[in-house]
Amino acid sequence: MNFSAVILAGGRSSRMGCDKAWLPVGGQPLLELARELGPAEIFISGRGDTDYGSFGCPVLGDRFPDAGPLAGIERALHETSAALVLVLAVDMPQMTSRLLQRMLAECAADSGVVPRVGQHIEPLAAVYPKAAQPIAADLLGRGLRAVRTFAEKCKQSRMVAFRDMEAGELRCFANWNAPDDLPSRLAADAHASQAHRPECLRAALARA
Repeated sequence: MNFSAVILAGGRSSRMGCDKAWLPVGGQPLLELARELGPAEIFISGRGDTDYGSFGCPVLGDRFPDAGPLAGIERALHETSAALVLVLAVDMPQMTSRLLQRMLAECAADSGVVPRVGQHIEPLAAVYPKAAQPIAADLLGRGLRAVRTFAEKCKQSRMVAFRDMEAGELRCFANWNAPDDLPSRLAADAHASQAHRPECLRAALARA
């Protein structure tokens, strides 16, 4: 499967008090989980005032400033050399490689997959084709920033399919927005390896 990956880490993380790019998933940042899937390239959509150098991958700034995660998706689709891009919001500490592999396996060569749980789609943990970049750029150019709208437009254009997830997979999409949101098992993982994490994240973990 020819795909790239982008980690959406451009939020302000004001409630967390630290950039969530170092959020531990199984004891390592989400970016490392994505790297294990074997993408052709991996990007970080991040803020210009944060040093992501330790991850060793390109950092993309938005072509549409202050437009939220859709702008990060648009830039990744614009830059990728692959036909598909795996999009992952940075604040999903219970995401699993098994679920991501399943999503990738359900993609076609030129169309992606957006998970659906009940009546709700999860457009920030999805696979989009590079061909969808003009859709994102058009929406952003008109001041429309909702990623859900982008996913629905992609579906209408047959560029993605909505795939129903199993009930037990709902937890994979849970967000970590503040230290108190971190499940106790993951907090223990994070504390065990926090010496390698930025001081601000160690402080956040101390409050979890």
